[in-house]
Amino acid sequence: MRTINPAPPAPRSRRTPAALALATAALAACVTACQSQPASSSFAATDPHTTPPASQHADTAHPSPHSPSSRPSARDAGSRPLGRADGAVPSGTLLTAEIPALTHLDPALRSALRRAAADAARSGVTIVLNSGWRSPAYQDDLLRKAISQYGSQEEAARWVATSDTSPHVAGKAADLGPSTATSWLSRHGESYGLCQIYRNEPWHYELRPEAATKGCPAMYADPTEDPRMSGDAHADR
Repeated sequence: MRTINPAPPAPRSRRTPAALALATAALAACVTACQSQPASSSFAATDPHTTPPASQHADTAHPSPHSPSSRPSARDAGSRPLGRADGAVPSGTLLTAEIPALTHLDPALRSALRRAAADAARSGVTIVLNSGWRSPAYQDDLLRKAISQYGSQEEAARWVATSDTSPHVAGKAADLGPSTATSWLSRHGESYGLCQIYRNEPWHYELRPEAATKGCPAMYADPTEDPRMSGDAHADR
């Protein structure tokens, strides 16, 4: 029986102190670099104005839900995309613009808004339109979004009206901004017949011609107190 000699053991590598120090430094640098890498995210940045401020009142979602500048981006029951023809308003739109959200407003309201904007500009205040006239499809889309956001139709009604009762669909309301503009209007709006209607919506203005001499009527806490929201066409104060 032939004896097979085992293979000689591999020689052990020898590392000098300098080599060990270099390897340790490289490992430490790798760990530091890996720990400093930010976690990746699969979510893209979102537009804060796409939710119903607010849109963005009884037909605007409030600052967070309907950022006065809510933009219709969904489809009307899957039929067609909503856009400017339905009342969508580009950000920063002035009251001199010729877009459906303005041209479809009641002429007297549009005139009052433009006169107020011109006088405010002379005082260094810019008034922009966040929402004006809206098509029924746009209004229905805002209401669907508000119900989804607030969890019930009852809570959504504090901010968004139905297309049958919305002053926006009737061309009788405008949502204005920014806060410097609504602050100016709270002091001077009644001179033009422009009144804030709901306490929870400082951006929502409607025309009350008698306000120039009698002052604006008392505000509703929110649209659920407004008789018009129940379909009473004669409750316009």
